[in-house]
Amino acid sequence: MQKEITVIGVPIDLGAGRRGVDMGPSAIRYANLKGKLEGMGFSIDDIGNLAVQTPETLSSRDEKLKYLKEITSVNQKLAAIVSETVSKGSFPLVLGGDHSIAIGTIAGLAQHKKNLGVIWFDAHGDLNTPESSPSGNIHGMPLAVSLGYGHPDLINIGGFAPKIKSENVVLIGIRSLDQGEKELIKQLGIRVYTMHEIDRLGMARVMEEAVYYVSKNTDGVHLSLDLDGLDPNEAPGVGTAVPGGITYREGHLAMEILAEANILTSAEFVEVNPILDYRNKTAAMAVGLIGSALGEKLL
Repeated sequence: MQKEITVIGVPIDLGAGRRGVDMGPSAIRYANLKGKLEGMGFSIDDIGNLAVQTPETLSSRDEKLKYLKEITSVNQKLAAIVSETVSKGSFPLVLGGDHSIAIGTIAGLAQHKKNLGVIWFDAHGDLNTPESSPSGNIHGMPLAVSLGYGHPDLINIGGFAPKIKSENVVLIGIRSLDQGEKELIKQLGIRVYTMHEIDRLGMARVMEEAVYYVSKNTDGVHLSLDLDGLDPNEAPGVGTAVPGGITYREGHLAMEILAEANILTSAEFVEVNPILDYRNKTAAMAVGLIGSALGEKLL
């Protein structure tokens, strides 16, 4: 993979139901992200954080699409930065912030990758639409948006839709889905490995199948990892924790298998909430997983 990595922080929590993930990029940096990656031989260009408004500075909002205007604006900016990063030949590493930022990340990547593969590590499907969402929180919608389902302002960021194809997407670690998400998964035939499959098959087989699936007809693979995909005992600092998730070793094994496959062309790590964390444990976990995904080995 590329030896230069561009780190892009997006301190946004407008898409989430709880405050705090806007501090995620700082927490991940504080957990020695740069030192970890430089120690692995990468050249790091940390371009800082995008400017994002806070809820306190904003007025009323649509309860079915909370902070739509602001989230659209942030993702338009992020898409442009990610696209520029790819144009320079650098590996985009995006730090969230809530998972709504995946809308912009994928929009920027899709400017260059016409058949982008996506591995979506998450406890949730993030496949809601304004009609199906119980909360109106846009961080539950980014995968649907990227597939072309959702509000026009979001799905048309970058000037085209959809950004990705359902046959190039794999979800891993899923254990909480709303009814509308279940219906969309069945409608589109999306490949999903719930915790049931991980328990039954083992993480190694799940990842081997996932790697094959997302790389056979694609021109790049993006990793979108929500820290709530991990078990809350491993990653307590997340806003929407769901019991029974991926363990520490399963998480690292998954990333190690990705690194061995050498298919990643971009990545984002999201939903670290320092307010709910214990001594920055979740951010440190994120940094460790980033290292494993990018090829760190014990020997």
